[in-house]
Amino acid sequence: MDIRYFDTLESTNLYCKLLDPDSVEEFTVICARTQTAGIGQPGNVWVSQPGANLTFSLILKPSFLAAADQYELTMMLAVAVAESVSQRVGTHPVAIKWPNDIYVGDKKICGILTTGQIHNIHLSQAICGVGLNVNQTTFPAWVPNPTSLKILTGTDHDIEGVLGDLLRQISLRYEQLKSDAEAIRTRYLQLLYWKDREASYETADGIVRATITGVDRFGHLLLRRADGTTMTCDIKTIRFII
Repeated sequence: MDIRYFDTLESTNLYCKLLDPDSVEEFTVICARTQTAGIGQPGNVWVSQPGANLTFSLILKPSFLAAADQYELTMMLAVAVAESVSQRVGTHPVAIKWPNDIYVGDKKICGILTTGQIHNIHLSQAICGVGLNVNQTTFPAWVPNPTSLKILTGTDHDIEGVLGDLLRQISLRYEQLKSDAEAIRTRYLQLLYWKDREASYETADGIVRATITGVDRFGHLLLRRADGTTMTCDIKTIRFII
């Protein structure tokens, strides 16, 4: 792997977009100790205390994936990160909150953002951004329900060591994705936050009670309302009430 460290970047994802896709190698990793404009889901920013957390972007070239199946890459990353975090937090329950956050209990420890480039009908390149709270223990009041490895374990963690563990797990799951995408989907659903549990959600139609039943091929969240009818939700059309 080509791992490049920077003291400060505006955004590791934006930096990756400036690289020549024809010359950059797969598994190139851009890691910043400080991001001045970290990117979250559209319309969101990623807040990180300088030097305290892990913020990096990974370049993959999953040409084996059809463009229509690109959410499989997000599932793979979420599974790998969740498993790596779980190895560090002991008995604390780790889950994947749709579409791409990692939760420990009811608190967010990591966000994942994947952007892809399509050639013909396949995914030619993907930039996979990961922001993991490692040693930060205080957060701005407006950041919803955050946690970190240090908060959960009471100890400092070596950030480069955390990165190494994450990349090894991503590499293992990435190889599995090439040959057995269904196993990745099965594991993703096993780890899916609030799956098979009735809960309250905020939608454009107001508060609804519903149960997550799965995720479709395109990454839409599937739910069953209390009255038995079904919902298919895209990003930003539904909010978990935690």
